[in-house]
Amino acid sequence: MAVWARQLSRLLNTARVVQFPRRLRSRGCTARACRGFAPPAVLPAGKEGVLGTLQPYRQVSAGGCSPPDSAKGGSFPSPESNLPSVQQEQAKAETLPDLNAKILEEDWDDIPPSSALEVISEEEAVQIIAEPLLPIQSSTLRDYVDHSETLAKLVHLGVDLSQVEKRHKAGQLLLTLNFEKDVKKILLFLKDVGIEDNQLGPFLTKNPYILGEDLEALETRVAYLKSKKFGQSEIAQMVSRAPYLLLFSVERLDNRLGFFKNELGLSVKKTKDLVIRLPRLLTGKLEPVKENLQV
Repeated sequence: MAVWARQLSRLLNTARVVQFPRRLRSRGCTARACRGFAPPAVLPAGKEGVLGTLQPYRQVSAGGCSPPDSAKGGSFPSPESNLPSVQQEQAKAETLPDLNAKILEEDWDDIPPSSALEVISEEEAVQIIAEPLLPIQSSTLRDYVDHSETLAKLVHLGVDLSQVEKRHKAGQLLLTLNFEKDVKKILLFLKDVGIEDNQLGPFLTKNPYILGEDLEALETRVAYLKSKKFGQSEIAQMVSRAPYLLLFSVERLDNRLGFFKNELGLSVKKTKDLVIRLPRLLTGKLEPVKENLQV
């Protein structure tokens, strides 16, 4: 009995009894599946007690009871770590192929491209309208009317293109203008000055160059005439009778008015009356006027 007690005491001091983990117990492992984790039993056998040899942990595949590598350090992963994350589920959902888009692409691929050699029926051939080609160069604006919105609308206003094309580089100017951006604002300005709708065609036929003038410059010249005490109706009369009047700068208009006032010895009022009755005196050449004054 004393020998058996000493052997038991010696083995207990050297051997470390491994306790069964509580966390694994809570996970519901059965005794049979987790038998590898149970410590050996101490069985007395009369006078000669037998102590079973201590067994290390064994990897048990049944029921998920085998501890991972991190369990060697005494800690076990939480059950939530084994669950897939929400972000991974969303990533999988986003990468799913769009079957509808694939079907649409296949439908578009099935459509054969159109060919110039494709055979068509006589009814389809009759419905095809071939637009005339734009001539590279021409001596008349008539060839460009069907291709230019500006020319087409000017014709509707009553502009005689056969007379415009006779003027130096007037035809080239009209072909470079955009009706909405360049021409429309000049037409509105002329109406504000006092030009009637039925006078726009004849006016532009005589002076198509005004369509290429700067709008602010035109407004400045009208403001100068108003500063010289010309009324609205008088300015409209002068502009309609002398279409080139508004092409003159403020300096040239001032010099012309000063010339007739000084050379003829007229007062300001008589000078105004003269240019209102004969506005082309301001836009014509001065040499014939000087010769007549000498005579």
